[in-house]
Amino acid sequence: MARPISLHPWRVPFLWIALLVTLLGGCQTNPYTNRSQFVLMPSGYMNEMGAAQYGETLQDPKVILSKDSREIDPVKRVAARIIEAAKRSKYAVEAKSFDWEVTVIKDDQTQNAWALPGGKIAVYTGIFPMAKTEAGLAAILGHEVVHALAHHGAERMSQGLVAQVGMSAAAILLSTQSGNPALAELGMQAMGLGVQTGVLLPFSRKHESEADYIGVLLAANAGYDPREAVHIWERMAAASNGAPPEFFSTHPSHETRIADLKRWMPEALGMYERAPKASVTTLAPVTGTTPPASPAKNGARFR
Repeated sequence: MARPISLHPWRVPFLWIALLVTLLGGCQTNPYTNRSQFVLMPSGYMNEMGAAQYGETLQDPKVILSKDSREIDPVKRVAARIIEAAKRSKYAVEAKSFDWEVTVIKDDQTQNAWALPGGKIAVYTGIFPMAKTEAGLAAILGHEVVHALAHHGAERMSQGLVAQVGMSAAAILLSTQSGNPALAELGMQAMGLGVQTGVLLPFSRKHESEADYIGVLLAANAGYDPREAVHIWERMAAASNGAPPEFFSTHPSHETRIADLKRWMPEALGMYERAPKASVTTLAPVTGTTPPASPAKNGARFR
């Protein structure tokens, strides 16, 4: 029979105090939504990780960099205006500290774009049909840039670390307190599902909504019509091959995103009316015949 764990009374409050100090030390507040964020990973560490991942992507022999000015120029124009808007935003300190780089990946089959911590941006040409115009691309890049500026990657890593530590502690407790290994295993599986659907996935959906909201404000401030964001998600919904229920998804449903964007639109339009307007052109057509630059080809994947 397993020996039960015994904690001296004086150790329990000490453990809680240590945990509280750790949690408080990692707390910050999103300047737009006032949402409390738990971030343990230092910005410098995340920026180094972003630069390393960006470099690995560009060195991947499967990745083909676009050399077509019709694809490169609009992406760089939009990215430059979004970055300047970020430098005027509530994330000005982060935006000004980033070493921004923008790359266009020639892959007409992959509907993707991303921005890594530190300001490394990549746009796959396969996202052009969803964006359609530079205004649509601005909504996409605004969304991606917010993920980097708002430390969403660091927050998710921190949440995952705490969840892993908690699950490890629960595993030790169950294995020592339960005389039935099968029951202990079942309990761990149930807790794992609870952590995933009750903690990690909702936080991921919160990050996506936050990026939608702040991203459309950045696009508007950069001089792009924020209403294009709604049209993008309408096209996403039409092109979707079906998605899991929102409860089990890392992303809000298309319908939720469209409804949220419409609710935020008055604020975004107010910023757009005050901003110097950007010139808007239609993005270059894609053929869909280029070799894939990533395993994922089905559906729009930008996040």
